[in-house]
Amino acid sequence: MEIVTLAHGAGGRLTERLIENLFKKYLNNEYLQQGDDGAVLSLPGTKVVFSTDSFVVNPLFFPGGDIGKLAVYGTVNDLAVMGAEPLFLSLGLILEEGLELSELEKIIQSIAQAAEKAGVKIVTGDTKVVEKGKGDKIYINTAGLGIINTPNNPSGKKARPGDKILVNGYLGDHGAAILAVRENIPGDFTSDCAPLNELVKSIIQEYPVHAMRDPSRGGLAATLNEIAKQSNVGIELWEEKVPIRPQVKTLCGYLGLDVYALANEGKVIMIVPPEIAEKALEKIKAHPLGKDAAIIGEVKEAPAGLVYVKNRIGGERIINMPLGENLPRIC
Repeated sequence: MEIVTLAHGAGGRLTERLIENLFKKYLNNEYLQQGDDGAVLSLPGTKVVFSTDSFVVNPLFFPGGDIGKLAVYGTVNDLAVMGAEPLFLSLGLILEEGLELSELEKIIQSIAQAAEKAGVKIVTGDTKVVEKGKGDKIYINTAGLGIINTPNNPSGKKARPGDKILVNGYLGDHGAAILAVRENIPGDFTSDCAPLNELVKSIIQEYPVHAMRDPSRGGLAATLNEIAKQSNVGIELWEEKVPIRPQVKTLCGYLGLDVYALANEGKVIMIVPPEIAEKALEKIKAHPLGKDAAIIGEVKEAPAGLVYVKNRIGGERIINMPLGENLPRIC
């Protein structure tokens, strides 16, 4: 008898199987078939993007953020990487009996501050309470609505051979920060939790972006494998160009974790035509969230559907879709 495991919620191969073999089996339609971080909906006179996400991160508070900030920025970023300007969010709370009101207030204050920083409004919501022992203090769902104001609508299906792959900074910071708190590991680890909408807007208004994702659950590995499969292309990464902090590399090496599969909450992957890659990189670097940006790889015609990393001496290894997350309850 098959059962749900924590890995089914981690954004890797088991999540993919759950979506393909169960959710799409009964719920499939033309919007779910888009397969991106949100659905592009055509309304009279305009196009909007609708997205939703749930947050169960443990611990609730961590260096660089908390579950409230994460809930706002997570959905804002999903809308932004679809080429939409985020406008409105819903807020669904599942509270466990016994949660201190002072702790809840701190989370709601963080949500308010994050919404103001991202330029979105919380316009509707719902609250449920479960018995003590039937939850874990608080779970949050946010759904978001954004409007597309650009003819350039990025999609995981639009990556083309020759395109360059850009990232706006260091990878793996969020996953490392959560792990360090849980395991009481000393060191300078801080989540990259941040809203990407203004950075993304500055790029898509000026340059064509073929594909764009925020590599959250499953990290860079899951994100690029999804795009490679959707676009039926190969993706080559250049190991020496991928920005990863030394302490994050050390942590992963010590614990036997794949740094490419660590979650991020303030990073965006952009896949752009080669002729504008350097200009786009310069523009990203001009933004506070992009000062450590880099071109980290290239889209190839083959091997279709595969992602691999090449080191400085020419060695190559395949970067597989993670089976599950290195850490459950990461966001």
